[in-house]
Amino acid sequence: MSSNQVIQNSGLFRIGDRVQLTGPKGRMNTITLQEGLTFHTHRGILAHDDIIGQPDGSVVTNNVGVEHLALRPLLVDFVMSMPRGAAIIYPKDAAQILAQADIFPGATVVEAGVGSGALSLWLLRAIGPAGRLASFERREEFADVARDNIATFLGNDPQNWTITLGDLAETLPDTMPSHSVDRVVLDMLAPWECLGAVSEALKPGGVLLCYVATVTQLSRVAEAIRGTGFYTNPDSNETMIRGWHVEGLAVRPDHRMIGHTGFLITARRLAPDTILPELKRRPSKTDFSDADVEAWTPGALGERNVSAKVMRKRVRAAGSSAELSKARGLNAG
Repeated sequence: MSSNQVIQNSGLFRIGDRVQLTGPKGRMNTITLQEGLTFHTHRGILAHDDIIGQPDGSVVTNNVGVEHLALRPLLVDFVMSMPRGAAIIYPKDAAQILAQADIFPGATVVEAGVGSGALSLWLLRAIGPAGRLASFERREEFADVARDNIATFLGNDPQNWTITLGDLAETLPDTMPSHSVDRVVLDMLAPWECLGAVSEALKPGGVLLCYVATVTQLSRVAEAIRGTGFYTNPDSNETMIRGWHVEGLAVRPDHRMIGHTGFLITARRLAPDTILPELKRRPSKTDFSDADVEAWTPGALGERNVSAKVMRKRVRAAGSSAELSKARGLNAG
């Protein structure tokens, strides 16, 4: 099977399919179907062979009569359960990134860093086969997990996606010609360090979007974007989701919600030699110097590292899932 073919993600369950099993208390587990294997819980054993050949959305029963709902995972389900090298961008933020960065079919998009590949999957779906996604990652083990996660979900290695190892500021100029990129999405600790290379790569009118976790990062990248003189004034926001319990007349907001995960800040590339008109506003008490910015956002932000042992385990899990998914595609042909 060529790598630009799309595996059918519907119909009867096949060997190599990922299946999301939901038990009687709503607990979900995701398995990859293999002939002769079994799925064990403290409430019995469910044979993979009993699921293979069943239609999507079936209810299957284990050896002691406990029922499980079997569904193919949606992309939102997959990214929440896949092996992780780095923390993922949550679906609520991924959806806003696609909207606010205006990711469109056929777009050329640069992404850094790739992390575990969650956002890459959303971007690949949005740009379609006619688009191009160029991802950049400094850590090879993260890139390996991302490749395997994407191969697991898609069943192949997409031809319109590349991962370049190295620092974006150093590798982007050698990878993308000047003014050839439609959109840039930066998910990194210090996106302000890459603005020179990004500004050269972006087309006039192109969108730069940065995803940052803290208010100090938000402040620093906003002022750095303004300081280049190459962009419109940046817009910043965050997204929160609160679910609702709806059962008969018992209608109320859930006690828990998905709160802060990160900030999105967007700006558009100006045409060369364009000077943005100054905003007319009253004098502000928020005037600052470069020293103030450095004091507020020190250069060393720190980075949470995954232990080598855990990382090796996640790489093996992602690689195993990718091989099974690719084999499924070959068998289907």
